Amino acid sequence: MFLALFDALRRQRVPVTPREWLDLLAALQAGVSEPTPEGLYALARTVLVKDEGHYDRFDRAFAQFLGQVASTPADALGKVIPDHWLSDALQRELSDEDKARLQQVGSLEELMRQFAERLAEQHERHEGGNRWIGTGGTSPFGHSGWHPGGMRVGGQSRHRSAAKVWEKRSFAELDGDAELGPRNLKMALRRLRKFARSGAAEEFDLEGTIAATARDGGLLNVAMRPQRRNAVSVLLLLDIGGSMDDHVAAAEALFGAARAEFKHLVHAYFHNFFYDTLWTQARRSSADEVPLLDVLNRYGPHWRVVIVGDAAMHPWEILAQGGCNEAWNDEPGQVWFQRLQAHFPHLVWINPVPAERWPYTQSTTLVRQLLEDRMYPLTPDGLARAMTELAR
Repeated sequence: MFLALFDALRRQRVPVTPREWLDLLAALQAGVSEPTPEGLYALARTVLVKDEGHYDRFDRAFAQFLGQVASTPADALGKVIPDHWLSDALQRELSDEDKARLQQVGSLEELMRQFAERLAEQHERHEGGNRWIGTGGTSPFGHSGWHPGGMRVGGQSRHRSAAKVWEKRSFAELDGDAELGPRNLKMALRRLRKFARSGAAEEFDLEGTIAATARDGGLLNVAMRPQRRNAVSVLLLLDIGGSMDDHVAAAEALFGAARAEFKHLVHAYFHNFFYDTLWTQARRSSADEVPLLDVLNRYGPHWRVVIVGDAAMHPWEILAQGGCNEAWNDEPGQVWFQRLQAHFPHLVWINPVPAERWPYTQSTTLVRQLLEDRMYPLTPDGLARAMTELAR
């Protein structure tokens, strides 16, 4: 039976080694957890999941293992059980005498079997009552009602007695593939710091030397550690304006928090694509203009360039003379971008648009071709892959 959980974890890309799996089976055999779905969930996650970025994937795998209808309302409740069946329209409170007359439905397997039967039979919204899936009432299925062996379907918990719960996943934003947001900003920052500290020159670690010498019984053991600030220099180029504004705020927060990790971190702004001018401020006034050629002359090829933009524009803004929508450009944006890449061999593009949508925008495809596919999504995993590329 438990092999189904192992298969589900593999399908959801949760890395689990055979050794960890055997450890889980040994813990179950030893009775470490309670013999309940909740107990199994807590134990399995503790033993098998090594990165909080995989919590949401584990939740999805565990939901599949238990035969849940869905792991998120968006994925399944809207398709299988219409939301309006489960709207908060009825708040029913039963007396202790009423509750005493209700009996537990039996095993979890029996609860699941009855749920499947009711779902197949029911074709409309229901409130109250003791049989159908809906709100209020004493049926074992739904929410805002009461049954001691019930199964909550949507809504909020009222009586804390549901044996099985379908809700929004609590760790969705921690997934490495999730779009960058407030909850996973710290995770992304850790990935960025790892890049900043990798390859840094080592310095003498006094506390580490004392500890290592003590562990070796007084035999001197000199410990070294990477310098806190890496010598790597980063030039951050941010697309500004329109739909990019919210994403720029997230990128600025991320790299601003990592500023102390880098010896040099400089940022500038562009709009849609690259021409002969950048800006030092987001307002992009004439007083903030800086020629792109000056940037190429000021910063050497050892600088790492990180571009943040959605790469969404009309193709002529990339390919045509005069294609810039704000000023006349004598040379196509593609020419300026090729100059930028030729000068900075360590260059990546971070795109806040989900990667699955990139093929539907012609300009994004063009930019990816110019980059030789060095475009990455603005997610923790995407940042990690981009930093790996920059470290080459």
